[in-house]
Amino acid sequence: MTDNPFNQEPTIEQTAVLLIDIASALMSSGAHTMRIIQNVSRMAETFGYELDLSVFQLSIMMTIINKENPGKLLTQVKKIKPLHLNFTIVSELSALSWETYDKHLPYDAVRSDYHKIISKKRMNSWLVLFLVSAANASFCGLFKGDFTAMAFVFFATFIGFSVRQEMMKKHINHLVTFTSSAFVASLLAGMGYVLHVGHTPEIALASSVLYLIPGVPLINSILDILQGHILTGIARLVNAVSLIVCIAIGLFTSMLILGLEKL
Repeated sequence: MTDNPFNQEPTIEQTAVLLIDIASALMSSGAHTMRIIQNVSRMAETFGYELDLSVFQLSIMMTIINKENPGKLLTQVKKIKPLHLNFTIVSELSALSWETYDKHLPYDAVRSDYHKIISKKRMNSWLVLFLVSAANASFCGLFKGDFTAMAFVFFATFIGFSVRQEMMKKHINHLVTFTSSAFVASLLAGMGYVLHVGHTPEIALASSVLYLIPGVPLINSILDILQGHILTGIARLVNAVSLIVCIAIGLFTSMLILGLEKL
């Protein structure tokens, strides 16, 4: 019996837990369904298994089957964590799946690399806050907003995104979070119109909520539908549309308070 853990054969239960954890991490980080299935199936093949994987909006169901003994199978179900976009994780897990397949990495090496990937520190929240604010102010400039409007958008985005970050840390419902963040950002940006500051306050108001647009869920929903994952695609599309409605409600509420509903 060897003391080297890398030479130990994993059980089907251990393999199933690792693969479904990887699938869940990909889903919650923003990967589309086909990418998840391809990456996890690639790893399973290396370990000598086949997979039947069903990906839904809130859960993943996976049946893992031993290639040499098809009667030996196991079904796992795992709840998916709330969407927390991180394309670094998606990219590195995809690369790990190819490395596993090409180099026939052992189970323990894959598990170790997986935990290293998901345990990496995210980008500093203050840096993210600054970059998102600068990007949204740039959108205002692209839409012909003047420097005053861009300054209002930067400040409004900074505060609105801060509200979103704090509400997400407290695990407040994401629909309430988006509505509140849109309301705060548009209320602050709309002050330029009320105070008659600058020449393009209406562009500042319209641009102030653009950082909330759920582009990734919209793109993933279309990809899923086109690739035949209809249920998941529709679920993602409904979720994205719900977020857009929440953004509109937050924006309209701030316009009512500022007396700009006829703008």
